[in-house]
Amino acid sequence: MNKKFILFDFDGVIVDSFQPAYEVAHMKCPHLTEDDYRERFEGNINEWQASVNTHTDECRLDVDFFEHYVPKMEKQVTLVPSMGEVVATLAETYTLVIISSTITLPIERLLEKYNLRKYFTEVMGNDVHKSKVEKIRMVFTKYSVAAQYCVFITDTLGDMREAEKSGIGALGVTWGFHTVETLQRGNPFRLVSDPADIVSAVKEYFS
Repeated sequence: MNKKFILFDFDGVIVDSFQPAYEVAHMKCPHLTEDDYRERFEGNINEWQASVNTHTDECRLDVDFFEHYVPKMEKQVTLVPSMGEVVATLAETYTLVIISSTITLPIERLLEKYNLRKYFTEVMGNDVHKSKVEKIRMVFTKYSVAAQYCVFITDTLGDMREAEKSGIGALGVTWGFHTVETLQRGNPFRLVSDPADIVSAVKEYFS
């Protein structure tokens, strides 16, 4: 039987990180509202030339996002309630991989803090590649797994679009960066509003 893979986004799915991330983005670009920042995740957040990533003369492009975000992340970011139990349950049946736009090391530290690192076969952050399409391809190659045996769990439309480019389906969670209405534009297999529902949604996806 082919092993099935769950590819997890990190920020907004496993951890509640919108506010500290927005605070740093707003420091870089003072014109940014929370809605503006959310809109940047309708594509790949790293694609600064995209229309949603418009910069003004106020923007401090010399400021390194992660230099300021990582300390905030370590102090302010918390685990989404019940996600620890959900991850542990899923790891009994599936191979779990994190594919994130945050850099790898602080993700791993936060997972260790909550005793969750052991459940993930790999953590692929922004330092591995800035494109989630490319990181998904790396998973296909490294683990000899086909797209049909993978699903992406995310809270953003941009991730859903990258999953679609990779030929895999997405499950959307409604407690993260994007609203239900925005997520629906990505044609997810299902949207879940309670972490406990992820387990049954994944089972249904692979059935």
